[in-house]
Amino acid sequence: MKPMARSAPMPRARRLREALIERSLLGCALLSVVTTLAILAILVRQTGEFFAEVSLGEFFLDTQWTPLFADRHFGIWPLLAGTFLTSAIAIAVALPFGLLAAIYLGEFATLRVRGVLKPTLELLAGVPTIVYGYFALVTLTPLLQRVLPELSGFNALSPGIVMGVMIIPMITSLAEDAIAAVPRALRESAYALGAGKLATVFHVVLPTALSGIAAALVLAVSRAIGETMIVAIAAGQQPRLTLDPQVPIETMTAYIVQVGMGDTPAGSLEYRMIFAVGATLFAITFAANLLSRRLARRSRER
Repeated sequence: MKPMARSAPMPRARRLREALIERSLLGCALLSVVTTLAILAILVRQTGEFFAEVSLGEFFLDTQWTPLFADRHFGIWPLLAGTFLTSAIAIAVALPFGLLAAIYLGEFATLRVRGVLKPTLELLAGVPTIVYGYFALVTLTPLLQRVLPELSGFNALSPGIVMGVMIIPMITSLAEDAIAAVPRALRESAYALGAGKLATVFHVVLPTALSGIAAALVLAVSRAIGETMIVAIAAGQQPRLTLDPQVPIETMTAYIVQVGMGDTPAGSLEYRMIFAVGATLFAITFAANLLSRRLARRSRER
Protein backbone atom coordinates (compact mmCIF):
# COMPACT_ATOMS: atom_id res chain seq x y z
CA MET A 1 0.00 0.00 0.00
CA LYS A 2 1.45 3.33 -1.04
CA PRO A 3 1.73 5.98 1.66
CA MET A 4 -0.64 8.94 1.28
CA ALA A 5 0.93 11.93 -0.41
CA ARG A 6 1.50 14.78 1.98
CA SER A 7 0.46 18.22 0.87
CA ALA A 8 3.26 20.58 0.13
CA PRO A 9 3.92 23.10 2.90
CA MET A 10 2.55 26.57 2.30
CA PRO A 11 5.26 29.00 1.20
CA ARG A 12 6.43 31.37 3.91
CA ALA A 13 5.58 34.48 1.90
CA ARG A 14 2.02 33.26 1.39
CA ARG A 15 1.62 32.53 5.10
CA LEU A 16 2.84 35.99 5.98
CA ARG A 17 0.51 37.58 3.44
CA GLU A 18 -2.53 35.69 4.75
CA ALA A 19 -1.62 36.51 8.35
CA LEU A 20 -1.32 40.18 7.40
CA ILE A 21 -4.72 40.15 5.72
CA GLU A 22 -6.27 38.38 8.70
CA ARG A 23 -4.88 40.92 11.16
CA SER A 24 -5.93 43.80 8.93
CA LEU A 25 -9.51 42.54 8.87
CA LEU A 26 -9.40 42.04 12.64
CA GLY A 27 -8.13 45.60 13.03
CA CYS A 28 -11.00 46.97 10.94
CA ALA A 29 -13.52 45.08 13.07
CA LEU A 30 -11.90 46.26 16.31
CA LEU A 31 -11.82 49.84 15.02
CA SER A 32 -15.58 49.86 14.55
CA VAL A 33 -16.09 48.39 18.02
CA VAL A 34 -13.72 50.89 19.65
CA THR A 35 -15.40 53.79 17.82
CA THR A 36 -18.83 52.68 19.03
CA LEU A 37 -17.59 52.31 22.61
CA ALA A 38 -15.96 55.74 22.46
CA ILE A 39 -19.19 57.34 21.26
CA LEU A 40 -21.12 55.53 23.99
CA ALA A 41 -18.62 56.64 26.65
CA ILE A 42 -18.90 60.29 25.59
CA LEU A 43 -22.70 60.09 25.57
CA VAL A 44 -22.78 58.54 29.03
CA ARG A 45 -20.34 61.07 30.51
CA GLN A 46 -21.97 64.18 29.06
CA THR A 47 -25.48 62.89 29.78
CA GLY A 48 -24.49 62.16 33.37
CA GLU A 49 -23.26 65.73 33.78
CA PHE A 50 -26.55 67.00 32.32
CA PHE A 51 -28.65 64.98 34.75
CA ALA A 52 -26.48 66.24 37.60
CA GLU A 53 -28.15 69.63 37.00
CA VAL A 54 -31.54 68.53 35.61
CA SER A 55 -33.54 65.84 37.35
CA LEU A 56 -34.96 62.80 35.58
CA GLY A 57 -38.43 63.98 36.57
CA GLU A 58 -37.95 67.29 34.74
CA PHE A 59 -36.70 65.45 31.67
CA PHE A 60 -39.27 62.64 31.43
CA LEU A 61 -42.36 64.06 33.16
CA ASP A 62 -42.52 67.66 31.96
CA THR A 63 -44.52 68.31 28.77
CA GLN A 64 -42.75 71.53 27.73
CA TRP A 65 -39.39 71.89 25.98
CA THR A 66 -38.03 75.44 26.33
CA PRO A 67 -34.42 74.94 27.52
CA LEU A 68 -33.13 78.04 25.70
CA PHE A 69 -35.77 80.42 27.12
CA ALA A 70 -35.70 82.39 30.37
CA ASP A 71 -38.44 80.11 31.75
CA ARG A 72 -36.64 76.80 31.26
CA HIS A 73 -38.45 73.51 30.80
CA PHE A 74 -36.65 70.29 29.92
CA GLY A 75 -39.49 67.91 29.07
CA ILE A 76 -38.41 65.65 26.21
CA TRP A 77 -41.97 64.67 25.22
CA PRO A 78 -42.54 67.41 22.59
CA LEU A 79 -39.40 66.25 20.75
CA LEU A 80 -40.43 62.61 21.09
CA ALA A 81 -43.91 63.43 19.80
CA GLY A 82 -42.51 65.20 16.74
CA THR A 83 -40.08 62.37 16.06
CA PHE A 84 -42.69 59.62 16.32
CA LEU A 85 -45.27 61.62 14.34
CA THR A 86 -43.03 62.10 11.30
CA SER A 87 -41.81 58.50 11.57
CA ALA A 88 -45.38 57.17 11.71
CA ILE A 89 -46.30 59.13 8.58
CA ALA A 90 -43.16 57.83 6.85
CA ILE A 91 -43.96 54.21 7.70
CA ALA A 92 -47.59 54.65 6.63
CA VAL A 93 -46.27 55.71 3.20
CA ALA A 94 -43.32 53.33 2.87
CA LEU A 95 -44.77 50.07 4.20
CA PRO A 96 -47.58 49.45 1.68
CA PHE A 97 -45.61 50.68 -1.35
CA GLY A 98 -42.39 48.96 -0.29
CA LEU A 99 -44.09 45.67 0.53
CA LEU A 100 -46.14 45.62 -2.67
CA ALA A 101 -43.02 46.42 -4.68
CA ALA A 102 -41.19 43.56 -2.97
CA ILE A 103 -44.05 41.16 -3.74
CA TYR A 104 -44.11 42.19 -7.38
CA LEU A 105 -40.34 42.00 -7.84
CA GLY A 106 -40.04 38.69 -6.00
CA GLU A 107 -43.10 36.84 -7.30
CA PHE A 108 -44.46 38.38 -10.49
CA ALA A 109 -41.82 40.40 -12.36
CA THR A 110 -39.87 38.83 -15.20
CA LEU A 111 -36.09 38.92 -15.07
CA ARG A 112 -35.98 41.71 -17.64
CA VAL A 113 -38.50 43.88 -15.82
CA ARG A 114 -36.84 43.18 -12.48
CA GLY A 115 -33.46 44.15 -13.90
CA VAL A 116 -34.87 47.56 -14.81
CA LEU A 117 -37.16 48.30 -11.85
CA LYS A 118 -34.92 47.20 -9.00
CA PRO A 119 -31.93 49.48 -9.83
CA THR A 120 -34.34 52.34 -10.56
CA LEU A 121 -36.00 51.91 -7.18
CA GLU A 122 -32.68 51.71 -5.40
CA LEU A 123 -31.71 55.09 -6.89
CA LEU A 124 -34.06 56.67 -4.36
CA ALA A 125 -31.69 55.61 -1.59
CA GLY A 126 -28.84 57.47 -3.27
CA VAL A 127 -30.52 60.88 -3.37
CA PRO A 128 -29.03 63.22 -0.72
CA THR A 129 -31.43 63.81 2.14
CA ILE A 130 -31.05 67.58 1.86
CA VAL A 131 -32.57 67.33 -1.63
CA TYR A 132 -35.52 65.46 -0.15
CA GLY A 133 -35.86 68.17 2.49
CA TYR A 134 -36.04 71.05 0.03
CA PHE A 135 -38.40 69.04 -2.17
CA ALA A 136 -40.74 68.65 0.80
CA LEU A 137 -40.51 72.36 1.64
CA VAL A 138 -40.78 74.06 -1.76
CA THR A 139 -42.71 71.49 -3.83
CA LEU A 140 -44.75 69.06 -1.76
CA THR A 141 -45.99 71.50 0.89
CA PRO A 142 -47.49 73.98 -1.66
CA LEU A 143 -49.18 71.05 -3.42
CA LEU A 144 -50.66 69.77 -0.17
CA GLN A 145 -51.83 73.26 0.78
CA ARG A 146 -54.16 73.20 -2.24
CA VAL A 147 -55.91 70.22 -0.66
CA LEU A 148 -55.38 71.19 2.99
CA PRO A 149 -55.67 74.99 3.23
CA GLU A 150 -54.90 74.95 6.95
CA LEU A 151 -51.54 73.24 6.40
CA SER A 152 -48.71 75.38 7.74
CA GLY A 153 -45.65 76.20 5.65
CA PHE A 154 -43.63 74.08 8.08
CA ASN A 155 -45.41 70.90 9.12
CA ALA A 156 -44.98 67.23 9.93
CA LEU A 157 -46.95 65.89 6.96
CA SER A 158 -44.66 66.87 4.07
CA PRO A 159 -41.38 65.65 5.61
CA GLY A 160 -43.13 62.49 6.78
CA ILE A 161 -44.31 61.68 3.26
CA VAL A 162 -40.91 62.41 1.74
CA MET A 163 -39.17 60.31 4.40
CA GLY A 164 -41.52 57.48 3.49
CA VAL A 165 -40.50 57.74 -0.17
CA MET A 166 -36.85 57.74 0.91
CA ILE A 167 -37.09 54.49 2.90
CA ILE A 168 -39.19 52.58 0.35
CA PRO A 169 -36.03 50.98 -1.15
CA MET A 170 -34.97 49.73 2.29
CA ILE A 171 -38.28 48.01 2.94
CA THR A 172 -38.45 46.66 -0.61
CA SER A 173 -34.94 45.20 -0.56
CA LEU A 174 -35.19 43.58 2.87
CA ALA A 175 -38.74 42.31 2.35
CA GLU A 176 -37.77 40.86 -1.02
CA ASP A 177 -34.89 38.98 0.63
CA ALA A 178 -37.32 37.57 3.20
CA ILE A 179 -39.74 36.51 0.46
CA ALA A 180 -36.95 34.91 -1.56
CA ALA A 181 -35.91 32.88 1.50
CA VAL A 182 -39.28 31.08 1.58
CA PRO A 183 -38.66 27.50 0.34
CA ARG A 184 -39.88 26.73 -3.15
CA ALA A 185 -41.48 23.55 -1.85
CA LEU A 186 -44.08 25.57 0.08
CA ARG A 187 -45.18 27.34 -3.08
CA GLU A 188 -45.35 24.10 -5.04
CA SER A 189 -47.36 22.46 -2.28
CA ALA A 190 -49.88 25.31 -2.40
CA TYR A 191 -50.13 25.02 -6.19
CA ALA A 192 -50.64 21.26 -5.87
CA LEU A 193 -53.58 21.87 -3.55
CA GLY A 194 -55.21 24.11 -6.13
CA ALA A 195 -54.22 27.54 -4.83
CA GLY A 196 -53.70 30.30 -7.35
CA LYS A 197 -50.76 32.68 -7.55
CA LEU A 198 -52.30 35.42 -5.39
CA ALA A 199 -53.60 32.96 -2.80
CA THR A 200 -50.17 31.36 -2.56
CA VAL A 201 -48.46 34.72 -2.11
CA PHE A 202 -50.82 36.12 0.52
CA HIS A 203 -51.64 32.92 2.42
CA VAL A 204 -48.36 30.99 2.21
CA VAL A 205 -45.39 33.16 1.22
CA LEU A 206 -46.12 36.31 3.26
CA PRO A 207 -47.02 34.52 6.52
CA THR A 208 -43.84 32.45 6.22
CA ALA A 209 -41.72 35.55 5.58
CA LEU A 210 -43.47 37.60 8.26
CA SER A 211 -40.51 37.69 10.66
CA GLY A 212 -38.18 38.96 7.95
CA ILE A 213 -40.72 41.56 6.83
CA ALA A 214 -41.16 42.69 10.44
CA ALA A 215 -37.38 43.03 10.76
CA ALA A 216 -37.36 45.20 7.63
CA LEU A 217 -40.12 47.34 9.12
CA VAL A 218 -38.26 47.84 12.39
CA LEU A 219 -35.08 48.83 10.55
CA ALA A 220 -37.08 51.30 8.46
CA VAL A 221 -38.57 52.80 11.63
CA SER A 222 -35.08 53.17 13.04
CA ARG A 223 -33.96 54.91 9.84
CA ALA A 224 -36.93 57.28 9.95
CA ILE A 225 -36.36 58.15 13.61
CA GLY A 226 -32.73 59.00 12.94
CA GLU A 227 -33.37 61.15 9.86
CA THR A 228 -32.05 64.69 10.30
CA MET A 229 -31.94 66.98 7.27
CA ILE A 230 -35.48 66.44 5.95
CA VAL A 231 -37.14 67.33 9.25
CA ALA A 232 -34.64 70.09 10.01
CA ILE A 233 -35.56 71.82 6.73
CA ALA A 234 -39.28 71.14 6.30
CA ALA A 235 -40.79 70.37 9.72
CA GLY A 236 -40.02 73.62 11.50
CA GLN A 237 -38.35 74.18 14.85
CA GLN A 238 -41.30 74.52 17.19
CA PRO A 239 -41.36 71.76 19.82
CA ARG A 240 -44.95 71.05 20.75
CA LEU A 241 -46.76 68.07 22.20
CA THR A 242 -49.22 67.36 19.40
CA LEU A 243 -50.32 64.68 16.97
CA ASP A 244 -51.58 67.19 14.39
CA PRO A 245 -49.45 66.75 11.24
CA GLN A 246 -50.50 70.15 9.84
CA VAL A 247 -48.57 72.29 12.34
CA PRO A 248 -44.82 72.91 12.77
CA ILE A 249 -43.03 70.48 15.06
CA GLU A 250 -39.47 69.67 16.06
CA THR A 251 -37.77 66.30 16.26
CA MET A 252 -34.84 65.20 18.37
CA THR A 253 -32.45 65.24 15.44
CA ALA A 254 -33.62 68.68 14.30
CA TYR A 255 -33.03 70.07 17.79
CA ILE A 256 -29.48 68.68 17.83
CA VAL A 257 -28.84 70.44 14.51
CA GLN A 258 -30.40 73.67 15.79
CA VAL A 259 -28.26 73.87 18.92
CA GLY A 260 -25.16 72.37 17.35
CA MET A 261 -25.02 75.09 14.68
CA GLY A 262 -25.50 77.92 17.19
CA ASP A 263 -23.12 79.71 19.54
CA THR A 264 -23.52 77.25 22.39
CA PRO A 265 -20.32 77.25 24.51
CA ALA A 266 -18.80 73.85 25.25
CA GLY A 267 -19.38 72.64 28.78
CA SER A 268 -22.56 74.65 29.34
CA LEU A 269 -25.91 73.13 30.22
CA GLU A 270 -27.21 73.89 26.74
CA TYR A 271 -24.23 72.03 25.30
CA ARG A 272 -24.86 68.97 27.48
CA MET A 273 -28.52 68.94 26.44
CA ILE A 274 -27.40 67.85 22.97
CA PHE A 275 -25.90 64.69 24.47
CA ALA A 276 -28.96 64.00 26.62
CA VAL A 277 -31.20 64.17 23.55
CA GLY A 278 -28.65 62.15 21.57
CA ALA A 279 -28.54 59.48 24.28
CA THR A 280 -32.34 59.21 24.18
CA LEU A 281 -32.22 58.85 20.40
CA PHE A 282 -29.41 56.29 20.68
CA ALA A 283 -31.43 54.23 23.17
CA ILE A 284 -34.50 54.21 20.90
CA THR A 285 -32.62 53.23 17.74
CA PHE A 286 -30.51 50.67 19.62
CA ALA A 287 -33.66 48.99 20.97
CA ALA A 288 -35.18 49.00 17.46
CA ASN A 289 -32.06 47.41 15.98
CA LEU A 290 -32.00 44.72 18.67
CA LEU A 291 -35.64 43.93 17.94
CA SER A 292 -34.88 43.77 14.22
CA ARG A 293 -31.99 41.35 14.76
CA ARG A 294 -34.18 39.15 16.94
CA LEU A 295 -36.92 39.05 14.31
CA ALA A 296 -34.40 38.35 11.55
CA ARG A 297 -32.88 35.50 13.58
CA ARG A 298 -36.34 34.03 14.12
CA SER A 299 -36.99 34.26 10.37
CA ARG A 300 -33.76 32.37 9.60
CA GLU A 301 -34.60 29.69 12.16
CA ARG A 302 -37.96 29.12 10.51
